[in-house]
Amino acid sequence: MMSDDQGFERIRREIADHSVVLFMKGTPVSPQCGFSAAVVEILSDLGVKFKAVDVLQDPEMRERIKEFSSWPTIPQLYVAGELVGGSDILQEMHKTGELAQLLDDAVDGPGNETAGEDPIETGEGLIEDDDTDPELAAKIKDLIETRIKPVASQNGGEVNYRGFKGGIVFLEITGAASELMMGIENMLRHYVPEVEGVADYRDAIPKPGLETAEGKAIRQLLDERINPQVAAHGGHIALVDVQDDTVYIRLEGGCQGCGMADVTLKQGVAKEIQSLVPAITTVLDVTDHAGGDNPYYQPGKGGMDGMDGMSAL
Repeated sequence: MMSDDQGFERIRREIADHSVVLFMKGTPVSPQCGFSAAVVEILSDLGVKFKAVDVLQDPEMRERIKEFSSWPTIPQLYVAGELVGGSDILQEMHKTGELAQLLDDAVDGPGNETAGEDPIETGEGLIEDDDTDPELAAKIKDLIETRIKPVASQNGGEVNYRGFKGGIVFLEITGAASELMMGIENMLRHYVPEVEGVADYRDAIPKPGLETAEGKAIRQLLDERINPQVAAHGGHIALVDVQDDTVYIRLEGGCQGCGMADVTLKQGVAKEIQSLVPAITTVLDVTDHAGGDNPYYQPGKGGMDGMDGMSAL
C-alpha cells in the first residue's frame, strides 16, 4: 500500500510530465464507465493526445486522486497541471468552445510529447479478434495510409486505423473526413473483400445504456425517422450512449460543422427523443463542430422548430 506522500508524488509527476492527463475508469480504447467514455470521446473529437491513468488498475490511486484534488468523482482531467473538472463540466466547456481553447493553449507548451504512449500507436489495445490475420490487417492499414489519409488531409480531416474485427474496420475519423465514410468503405471493400463495413472506433466501446429498452427505442427513432431526413443533406446522427435521463449523440458528415446544428438538436432531435421517451430530460451533442465544414451553413438563420430544424442540414 502506498503512503499518501507516495501517491501524491506519483500524481504530481504525471501531471508535470504531461500537458493533458485524464484519470479515468478503464482505458481510452475500453472505458469502463459512461462518464469516462464521454470524456474520451470529447478529447478524441478535439484531436488532443493525452496521458490516461486507469484508476481501476490501482485502487490506491483511485482514492489518492480524489484526496489530491478534493474532487469526489472519476474521471478527472488535468490540463497544464491544473484540475479542469469531471464529465459534466467538461461537456459544458466542450459545448461552449472553452475546452478547445484551453487545450490549444496547453498543448503548445512542453510536456505534450505523449504520442508514444498511445496504446493504439504502439499496436496494443487494437480492436481485433485473437485470430485476426496480420497480413490482412497490414493490407487494410496500407490502404488507409497510402490512399485514404492523403485525401482526408486534403479535405481538412484525418483518418487513423483502430482495428479490424468481425469484418468491420474501426477508424478514428476527425474533422471533415467524416464526410468520406461511404467512400472509405467502398474503397476498402473493393480492395479487401473480407471487409464488410466501416465504423467509428468509439462505437466498439461497450455501452450498456444502448441495450436498454430506452436505448433501443431511441436508436430505432434515429434509424427510421430522423436519419433518413438528414441523409438527404449528407448528414447522420449517431447515438453514442444513454445514461439515466441523458442521451448522448454525435452529429456526423454534413451535420458536423453545420451552423444550424444547435437548432437541429434543441428543437428537432431533442423534442423527438423526449416525446418518445419522456424520462429523458437532456440530449447532449458531443460533436466537434469546429472540425466540420458544411456547405449548408447559413449564418444568422434560426427560429425553426420541430423537424423543420433538420431541413437546414
